[in-house]
Amino acid sequence: MSPKQAALNPDIKRLYDDGYEVEIRNGHLIIHSVPYVTADRHVKTGVIVTDLNMNVDELLPQKDHQVWFLGEYPCYSTGSPIEAIRHTSNVQLLWDGFEIQHRFSNKINGQIYPDYYSKIKNYANIISNEAKVIDPAATACTYKVIESIEEDSVFRYRDTASSRAEILALSAKLAMNKIAIIGLGGTGSYILDLIAKTPVKEINLFDGDIFLQHNAFRAPGAATIEALKDKLSKVEYYFRIYDAMHSGVVPHTEYLTDDNVQKLAGFDFVFICVDKGPVRKLISNYLQEQHIPFIDVGMDLMMVSEVNNLIGTCRVTMSTPDKSEHFQKHVPMMEEVGENLYSKNIQVADMNALNATFAVIKWKQFCEFYQDIYQPHHLTYSINSQSLTRDETTGIQEE
Repeated sequence: MSPKQAALNPDIKRLYDDGYEVEIRNGHLIIHSVPYVTADRHVKTGVIVTDLNMNVDELLPQKDHQVWFLGEYPCYSTGSPIEAIRHTSNVQLLWDGFEIQHRFSNKINGQIYPDYYSKIKNYANIISNEAKVIDPAATACTYKVIESIEEDSVFRYRDTASSRAEILALSAKLAMNKIAIIGLGGTGSYILDLIAKTPVKEINLFDGDIFLQHNAFRAPGAATIEALKDKLSKVEYYFRIYDAMHSGVVPHTEYLTDDNVQKLAGFDFVFICVDKGPVRKLISNYLQEQHIPFIDVGMDLMMVSEVNNLIGTCRVTMSTPDKSEHFQKHVPMMEEVGENLYSKNIQVADMNALNATFAVIKWKQFCEFYQDIYQPHHLTYSINSQSLTRDETTGIQEE
């Protein structure tokens, strides 16, 4: 829901009509210039904020009865704090450049508010009525128009998951300008599925292959028969799906070679999802020369014919400008020769998804979205022991 669309909602329109200074930003309803009394009995103005529970262009019932407040803690006209509404008091960054100081909790007769209008009006009255005792002219209804900011978002619809979880400021850490996913055969497609839910501005897909029936069984979602008959390139197939959610998906129907690897110049991060050693070597060498951080993924599944089941591992190896010397030690770079079981390319959707998940978690740790106390640059998961080992750590050293 855009600010203009939100203004047409009856709840929000009533606030406008009453003269409140209303702003819609980042999935939140913001009420400016709410007068309140400070501890030294001065009248100042603060800001009331609540998140909007939305589904596309529709406002849904609010999820709770609480609001945030930007300003000093509001007091009675006597200067004593209005403790009846206090929930917590600590500085919290809602999104980049927007901090709140307090969280309030109050109900009317113990009931959840029927709408956003009632919620805002109740909190504004509790706070500003005390200011009126000192200054009868104090009011939150100034009829001043606040120009709501139309955010320049990469998403086709608002990321309400982040606003509901109160992690908008945290999610902003993931807003790289350009990343690349090289290889969309299995693990790469699941990486795309996860990255498309982040505010990365541009997601470039590189793969020269066609999306065929066998690919559908190790890819996210469900391919239609019609899509398989179209024989689209993998990057075009995934572009059509994820462009519906993320506006920055860029397809490149080509393999990377000596002739075009320089197309990766200027990228912020790269995911390498290929199974050919020489291609991996070509790409990784170029990225290291360009000081571009990247993650390489790999899977090695083998059939144990005696017991008729699979064993194997999946791997995530990260290289950064600060640490890259370990990469060749852990990653196969040579052409496969002879009768190698890996050439059968045994892949299963759950292992592709798991490999991708480990890779994206590692990337998010690199972006400081997740905490990373050991900072491993090489991770290996083993199926038969359900174990995850970490190596090449640069953080806290294990004893």
